[in-house]
Amino acid sequence: MSLAAAVATALAVLAYSCTAADPDTVSARRPLRGNGTVVSAQGKFELGLFSPGASGRFYLGIWYKNVPVQTVIWVANRASPLSSAASAELRVSPDDGNLELVGLIQNSASPAVAWSSNMSLSPSTSPSPSPGSNIAVMRDDGNLVLLGGDDSSTVLWQSFDHPTDTLVPYAWLGENKVTGEYQTLTSWRDAEDPAPGMFTDTVDRNGSSEFFLLWNGSRAYWRSGVWTGSVFANLPEAVNNVLFNQTYVDTPAYRRVTSVLYDNATITRMVLDLTGQTKQYIWVPGSQSWQFFWAAPTVQCDVYSLCGAFGVCSRRSQPPCQCPRGFAPAAERDWGLSDWSAGCQRSAPLLCGGNGRPTDDGFLELPDMKLPDDPLAVSVRTRAECESACLNNCSCQAYAFSGDGSCAVWNDGFRNLEQLYADAGNSSAATLYLRLPESELHGAKRKSRRLWLVLGIILACLAALGASALVAWVLLSRRKRRRSEMADQLKGSSLQVYSCGDLRAATKNFSEMLGGGGFGTVYRGVLNGGTEVAVKKLEGLRQGDKQFRTEVSTLGLIKHVNLVQLLGFCSSGDEKMLVYEYMRNGSLDAYLFGGSGRQRPSWRDRCGIMVGIARGLAYLHEGCRECIIHCDVKPENILLDGDLCPKIADFGMAKLVGRDFSRVLTTMRGTIGYLAPEWISGLPISAKADVYSFGMLLFELISGRRNADAGHGSDADEGDAGGQQRPPSTFFPVWAASRVVAGDMAAVADPRLRGDVVEGELERACRVACWCIQDQEAHRPAMAQVVQALEGVVDVQMPPVPRVLQHLATMT
Repeated sequence: MSLAAAVATALAVLAYSCTAADPDTVSARRPLRGNGTVVSAQGKFELGLFSPGASGRFYLGIWYKNVPVQTVIWVANRASPLSSAASAELRVSPDDGNLELVGLIQNSASPAVAWSSNMSLSPSTSPSPSPGSNIAVMRDDGNLVLLGGDDSSTVLWQSFDHPTDTLVPYAWLGENKVTGEYQTLTSWRDAEDPAPGMFTDTVDRNGSSEFFLLWNGSRAYWRSGVWTGSVFANLPEAVNNVLFNQTYVDTPAYRRVTSVLYDNATITRMVLDLTGQTKQYIWVPGSQSWQFFWAAPTVQCDVYSLCGAFGVCSRRSQPPCQCPRGFAPAAERDWGLSDWSAGCQRSAPLLCGGNGRPTDDGFLELPDMKLPDDPLAVSVRTRAECESACLNNCSCQAYAFSGDGSCAVWNDGFRNLEQLYADAGNSSAATLYLRLPESELHGAKRKSRRLWLVLGIILACLAALGASALVAWVLLSRRKRRRSEMADQLKGSSLQVYSCGDLRAATKNFSEMLGGGGFGTVYRGVLNGGTEVAVKKLEGLRQGDKQFRTEVSTLGLIKHVNLVQLLGFCSSGDEKMLVYEYMRNGSLDAYLFGGSGRQRPSWRDRCGIMVGIARGLAYLHEGCRECIIHCDVKPENILLDGDLCPKIADFGMAKLVGRDFSRVLTTMRGTIGYLAPEWISGLPISAKADVYSFGMLLFELISGRRNADAGHGSDADEGDAGGQQRPPSTFFPVWAASRVVAGDMAAVADPRLRGDVVEGELERACRVACWCIQDQEAHRPAMAQVVQALEGVVDVQMPPVPRVLQHLATMT
């Protein structure tokens, strides 16, 4: 052996002995066997075999080492699971240097290669002369890399080039222009099967910067919008400024999006969920749980074909997918694992005549539907002709006939049928007529007849009992009878039904007024037993008793520490009243802007109030069965209990007041001060309107002054802490936002605090306020994100100054 060969051998042995001691590496001579794992240098990520749920299948994956709930971010052998971990081995092939997983593939008798890195070298990369010396390293960013044994700086293959369903910071999605490969997220098939599912997240293959969510690799149901230079057009700008800096680059070698964390201690991930939504999560150490951050599309039913063929998606049901009458899940087990893609199948086949022959098929009426996609138009004049056209075609599964005389039919099935609700006022709701065989229709009728028979017997018995007890019933007081009738409408809630006389006595004939507004006047009252309450007399309400009680009973079920608890109600003809718990410290506006004799809230109290209001709004938007938009967030509607815990009042008034709601709001004092630009412009509103109002309220909490005040004439103007006096004619939020962007947060703080603030909390609150009042609602954060920001869970970057505010200021 020559001296050079001996030296090379010695160096190879030395290199191996060094790497063999590294817990983050895999090599030809140091494979990973069985249930063994390798951990990244700083202990952030772990590589090994895992088995999801009770599947009994084993996969090679990467997960967070220090997150107690195993959260897998990458899977190697998605489509080739192993039946056992005992015989599995991850190694570097001595033949071609690839990283490969060998073991017993399911339904096979002997070990085989279940997965290989199958590395493709770029034209500028030459193959290693000794491929068996390649080394795989688990890095602290979650990237598994295969390095050339002769040159440890040469990356031959990396998992970041082959993502599965999860994107972590510093990873990327896009296109490698050299190899022609795309980095794409693909959902899991179901909760226990990481095999590629129906949904993908990929960059536009036509070369633009836009990303698409696709169903079945072809049907786009959501798009990010093109890159504007700072954010994708359809993504909230706050997403790009709260957790990380997201960038899109287009070079001769690749075009891709990636993100860099502002704080490396933050643990966050973006997942293409098996239900087709892209979701961002943050790990919260305090609660030891993943907290939802944002999703696209925001509404689950907007995912194309979420419920498969013949499935019905509903925003109010859980799970969201159901089968219509006459149908059953095509794959019952999959539905239990949140995979509804197989859809529904008929319980009985159609008995079609076709070509004019008679048929026993009929139609089931499904009202308030968002109609399926891809209908076929049929030229007819009446609904009867539309129905006949469907019956005469054996392929026709359903039809719809609109008021303008248009007939639409669906042949050979349909997808994307969504249940809407009449009370939501959705203009796109229509009626679908679903074709069913005679047996299903008559079966439903027979069941209905049996039900009516049973009800008839019960009613007859009740009538007999009622006749025998007639005298006793007449002797009952009218007041008790009225209470009983109303209580039947409460659907199990704990609300108390009061008569007008009860509340008149409790309030001493409405003598002690606590406040008033566009919805009515509030009076203090004391019920029997000494319980203090606040009674709101609603004004100008035109709802009937039944609808009013239904809406009130819904509100009575909503309970949160930061929402004023509804205790009961009264509905008697045109008189309608709500009974709430009494808040000893009154409204926030009196506490914050009251006369000079009142106690000044400390900075600590203000911080608690900020977070409490944000939590209450987040609950209304995302914690209730259906989203409740408050629409009138302002200090007058924030009440404080004896411990200064803030509670939001008047939530749900949009449901109670109905069509008159916008008129009531626009006649209120301070409209410009709190209402979002889209509301003032007459555009449809979303929960982001509440976010805007909350931002305005935040500025008032921070500064201790009204947004709409002229800037003088208040004891809050004793001199700004930073020496910056506001010009009297300037709309306060415009001035405050400019000071925040300039970094002069102290100038915005209430001078009555005399500098007694926590600098970091002040800066965070000011930045959050500026993000909340952005002109475009897409750029405002969700209230759940606001809570995280105010609590310090996430960093808040410097916001831009909203442009619309200056224009609004000229209108005041």
